[in-house]
Amino acid sequence: MERSNNISRKDFLKSSALAMAGITLTPTVMSANTLSEDKVLGVNGKLILKNVRLETGFEYEEGEVISTKTDLFLVETENGNITKIAPNDPKAKAVDAKGFLMLPAFKDMHIHLDKTFYGDKWQAVRKRKGGVKGMIALEEQIMLEILKNSTYKAEKMIELIQSKGTAFARSHVNIEPTSKLDSLKNLQKALDNKKKSFGAEIVAFPQHGVFYKNSVPYLKEAAQMNIDFIGGVDPYTIDGAIEKTIDFTVQLALDHQKGIDIHLHETGESGLKTVEYLIDKVNENPSLKGKTFFSHCFILGKLDKIKQEEIAEKLGNARVGIASTIPIGNLIMPLPTLQKHNVTVYTGNDSIIDHWNTYGTGSVLEKANLYAQLYGQSTEFLLSRSLKLATANLTPLDDKGVQQWPKTGDDADFVLLNASCSAEAVSRISNVESLIYRGNVVF
Repeated sequence: MERSNNISRKDFLKSSALAMAGITLTPTVMSANTLSEDKVLGVNGKLILKNVRLETGFEYEEGEVISTKTDLFLVETENGNITKIAPNDPKAKAVDAKGFLMLPAFKDMHIHLDKTFYGDKWQAVRKRKGGVKGMIALEEQIMLEILKNSTYKAEKMIELIQSKGTAFARSHVNIEPTSKLDSLKNLQKALDNKKKSFGAEIVAFPQHGVFYKNSVPYLKEAAQMNIDFIGGVDPYTIDGAIEKTIDFTVQLALDHQKGIDIHLHETGESGLKTVEYLIDKVNENPSLKGKTFFSHCFILGKLDKIKQEEIAEKLGNARVGIASTIPIGNLIMPLPTLQKHNVTVYTGNDSIIDHWNTYGTGSVLEKANLYAQLYGQSTEFLLSRSLKLATANLTPLDDKGVQQWPKTGDDADFVLLNASCSAEAVSRISNVESLIYRGNVVF
C-alpha cells in the first residue's frame, strides 16, 4: 500500500483537507489484505467503496427500539468530502467494504501524547508519595529524560490509537519550568510528521501548577504558539488559590482567543467552588461558552443527586463541557445526568503506559463499552447512543432514528467496523481492531 500527500485533519477543520477512511478488521475473520484485494486506485483524493453498510433507521416493537436497520450502499469521497451516497453496485470498480459498518471516525478527547513510555522500554508506575505534588516532584526528576525521545514515542502512541479507529485527539502537553516549551515543540514535530493521517487539538497544560512552580512565563509564550486551549490543574490543591489561578487562565484565554480545559481532581469543597467559579467567569465572558471544559471533574461524582442536577444545569446553561475518563476507580461520574442537561461530554484514554498509569489500550470505543456497562445502557437504543463517547457525540442516527450521518458534503472521516450496527459495535468491542487508511490510497 502506498500513501500520497494530503493535508492534515487540523488544517482541514480550519480550511480544507483530503479524505480519511478507517478500515476496522477482526483478525479472526479477515486480514488487512482482504479489503484491498481489488487493487483500486484512489485518484486525486477520490475514493469509491462498494458494499458499505450504513444505518438507516430503528425497528420498533411496542414502542421500543429492538434493532437497527441497515443497508448496503456505494460511497464516494473526494478532496476530503463525501460526494456521493448511492444504492449499492456490487459490480462497481471500487474498494469492497465487505458489508462492514461505516461509522464516524473516533476522537480521543483527553490524552497526553507528550509524555509516555509507550514505544520505549517497559516501565510500570512507581509507588506514589505525596499526592499530585509528589508526582510533580517525580516529573521534575524524569521529564528531561522523557523528552529525549518524546517525539518518537508520541508518534508510536498516535499509531496505536489510529489502529483503534481514532483519527483525532485533544492532547494536553506539559508547560512548566522543567520542560519549558520543549515538550510542546517535540509534540508539534510528531503531529507534523503524522499530519497526513492524524489531527489534534493542543492544550497548554501547566502540570506543575500555574504559580506553584511558576509556569506563568512559559504559558504566556505558549499561548502565542499554535495551541488551542489553556489548561490547568487543581487550582486550590496545587496553587493554593482558586480565584487567582482561574482569573489568570481565563484572561490568558481571552487575550489569545483560546479555549480552556482544566484538570480538576479535587472531590471536596474546593472542587465544587472551582466549578462554580469557572461557570461564573464563563457567564461573564460569553465568548468562552462552548470553548471551556473541565477534565475529570471528580467532584461531580461526590455530590448528592439534587446538587448534581443543579450543577449539571448550570454547566449546560454556560456551555461548559466535561472530558471524563471511564471508568474512574470506585467513583461513578453522573454522565447521564450531565447529558440530560445538554452538557457536552467527551472521553479519552488519558494516560497510556506512563509514570501516572500503567494501563491504557488506546481504544475510545472500549470507553463507550465501559460507559454502557457502568450506566446500564444495555438496550438497543441506549447502546447505539453510547457510541457518542467514541465519536465526540456524532452518531449515524439521531434519537428518533432519522439518519443524520453520513450525508453528501460531510467531511470524509470514517471507520469501517465488522459489525451489523453501532449497538453491536459498542457491545462487542473486545472483538474489534482497526487499521487506518487516509487520503489518496493505492490498494
